[in-house]
Amino acid sequence: MELRDYIRILRQSWVLIVLLTLFGVAAGAVFSIMQTPLYSSSAKVFVSTSNGGSIGEMAQGNAYTQQRVTTYADLASTPIVLLPVIADLQLDTTSDELAREVVATTLADTSLIEITVTDENAALTAEVATAVSESLTNVVSAIETTGVSTGAEAEGDEAAAASPVRLTLVQHASVPQKPVSPNVMLNIVLGGLIGLALGVGAAVLRETLDTRIRNERDIEQVTDVPVIGGIVFDPKAKDRPLIVHADPHSPRAESFRALRTNLQFLDAGRPDRSFVVTSSIESEGKSTTAANLAIALADAGARVLLVDADLRRPKVASYLGIEGAVGLTDLLIGRAELQDVIQPWGRSQMYVLPAGRVPPNPSELLGSVVMAETVKELNRAFDVVLFDAPPLLPVTDAAVLTRAAGGAILVVAVGRAHKGQVKGAFSVLENVDANVSGIVLTMLPTKGPDAYGYGRYGYGYGYGHGYAPTSSPTSPTAGPSPESSPASKPEPKQEPVAGA
Repeated sequence: MELRDYIRILRQSWVLIVLLTLFGVAAGAVFSIMQTPLYSSSAKVFVSTSNGGSIGEMAQGNAYTQQRVTTYADLASTPIVLLPVIADLQLDTTSDELAREVVATTLADTSLIEITVTDENAALTAEVATAVSESLTNVVSAIETTGVSTGAEAEGDEAAAASPVRLTLVQHASVPQKPVSPNVMLNIVLGGLIGLALGVGAAVLRETLDTRIRNERDIEQVTDVPVIGGIVFDPKAKDRPLIVHADPHSPRAESFRALRTNLQFLDAGRPDRSFVVTSSIESEGKSTTAANLAIALADAGARVLLVDADLRRPKVASYLGIEGAVGLTDLLIGRAELQDVIQPWGRSQMYVLPAGRVPPNPSELLGSVVMAETVKELNRAFDVVLFDAPPLLPVTDAAVLTRAAGGAILVVAVGRAHKGQVKGAFSVLENVDANVSGIVLTMLPTKGPDAYGYGRYGYGYGYGHGYAPTSSPTSPTAGPSPESSPASKPEPKQEPVAGA
């Protein structure tokens, strides 16, 4: 994964990250509220030794003091020092329990020992810290006394019994005014950082485990087949499936015009321009893509035939508002002729071949010799032939039809289709030696981290409804008139279609 992948993940999962961060902040605040406040108070003891008059003796005395300071600091939490404190203050505790509240540290490059006591009672911490300091001075004075004397040296007994080290309480402990624990701000910050880390980790993990197609880069990881277009998501697509006709200046309509332009470069070496529009699973927008692409091609002056080859759930007739009782199935079983079942639509050179009645054997009909001959005849009569076929994974209809047509356009819905499903669709086509000409991404988001690819496929909202197309060989002249809307039946064309 590259840096932009991580940035896209953060943008895509920013809600999850923010929620977990806020949860961490709240957890830190709750933790601080539930903690019992602790107070801390400190006293300081100065350690000195008896020095001689010479400089050398003074240096030796200072070195000796530095060595003893650490020992005395460790001595502060021992029972010999703490038991007198418990007795004097009449504390209801043991020396081991009190030792956990007492911390003695040596200040760097000094002869000072700082004795700190932490407890729930603020006043008690000051009393205990001062009492421990006084008890330490007494204990050190007692254990450091040499006590070495003889009868011959009676005059020097008092000097021999004196301690070479002296501890002095230089700072009494004061009663603290504010608790040292819990540190509310620190806990909140730590909770927020932990929540942020969990949010980022969850976002990365979700992206790693998510196998859905999100953008063009995900397609590139599955296949080398080029993406020839992308259709932006329209929440009103069910209400207006024929967006090129209903709102020709919308960004989604421009996406279909961009797809129409890219379609001209597909399979340049193949003389026949017939394509099967299919998908890996259902509800990926293949039928609306085929219908809108056919309208866009017809608006550009091409002679287009849209064939509803979905003999299981036909939708083209209902989308275009034409009669679909008679169609492809009647043609394949010899009940009707080609010129009898093809219907014109709109004012441009667009024609529609409905599916007809749903047969019990769709795969056999689409893979029959009659269907192959029909495809050849349609290729001779029209510039472009588009077949709307069922999804590839549930049934084999589209696979056998693609082999006869020569190429397939695979529709992949962003956020719905999974990588494994797209791979499976390619495997189905490879098993029958069928060719995938290109991929069309549908339901592309208009906002968010995956919306960057949308600019490639359309004009964007900056050009939206204010864009007025002009007549040119490569641009549509005008959409169908209100008289030729899907709700109205188109006027029949006089010339025979099959022999065109």
